[in-house]
Amino acid sequence: MSRESLINRKHIVLRMMIIVFIIILVLSILLAVTIGAVKIPLGDVYRIVLYNATHFKIGSIETGILIGDLDFASKGTMYEIVWNVRMPRVMMGAIVGVLLAMCGVVMQATVQNPLADPYILGISSGASLGATFSIMVGASAIFTGFLATMGTAFWAFLGALGAMALVMALAHIGGGRITSAKLVLAGCVVGSLCGAFTNIIVYIGQDAENMKNVTYWLMGSMTAARWHNLPLPGICAAAGLLFFLTQLRTMNTLLLGDEAAITLGIDLGKRRRIYMLITSLLSAVAVCTCGIVGFVGLMVPHIVRGFVGSDHRFLLPIAALSGGIFLIWTDVLARVVMPNSEIPIGVITSAIGAPIFVYMMIKKSYGFGGGDR
Repeated sequence: MSRESLINRKHIVLRMMIIVFIIILVLSILLAVTIGAVKIPLGDVYRIVLYNATHFKIGSIETGILIGDLDFASKGTMYEIVWNVRMPRVMMGAIVGVLLAMCGVVMQATVQNPLADPYILGISSGASLGATFSIMVGASAIFTGFLATMGTAFWAFLGALGAMALVMALAHIGGGRITSAKLVLAGCVVGSLCGAFTNIIVYIGQDAENMKNVTYWLMGSMTAARWHNLPLPGICAAAGLLFFLTQLRTMNTLLLGDEAAITLGIDLGKRRRIYMLITSLLSAVAVCTCGIVGFVGLMVPHIVRGFVGSDHRFLLPIAALSGGIFLIWTDVLARVVMPNSEIPIGVITSAIGAPIFVYMMIKKSYGFGGGDR
């Protein structure tokens, strides 16, 4: 069999994998919503979901009353638990997972560094600083009017944007084009600086309750997920994915190195600024939504790359879908592993990600790019 035939067969298999992962993501959403500390019959869970999605009356719950005839908000807690607590959490986990994994893939290609992700480049540290400032200092104590009324998510978003702007500014120092080395070094500097200011604010804070809130937020959680919180990250995830799906050839070229990209006529400085700006905005949306969730943007792209190679035509969509699936089940684990309690999701992602990443480091057959395309 010719090399061209083998490549075509591989591409057919990878396209089928994308379809399989879409199916797995949908099934994960349907299964995860049935799992929780409160025992609810499986059939009732799906009847509630089906009715809210289609307003179609089907079957009966334990009381024998048709779903369409029952006002769950006034008759009991089943509707509240299934539709207003579990379902938003599951959907938020899927959306944030897609955002973080997608940003990890793009950042690693843009910076040409396998360690690039929102945390390495200082974006998450900036969000942490903004959130800590909002919780510990209190925006209303310093500002008045509109700024005083904004919540923790808003200030985390501002902190992430500020960190991104500072990273780009530092990468420009010295003149010349923005290089991958400059971006990584600038990200480390900004991350350390934001971390230092965050620790200072926590250290001088006197409110024990606020310190607890800061700690919990920095560890990540989906507890604040509600239906009204979903549109913004959902729209951003869809728009970001659609945009980067139009940039697949450029990202593949970036893996060849700066000289090869310049030879092919790609304006590296412009591309890096555009990609970094968009991924920073997307990362800021993810972080300000559910706090710090580590290792997803770093680990998931590496794992997927080990199976499908470095061709972004397949790496990007499969990694994004895998990120959503991973975070859905991580959140399920976070809320069921300890009875009557919940573990911050960032703790679990780090605990899972660290040993997996060590394995990826020592696996001799793993490569960042190039030959396996």
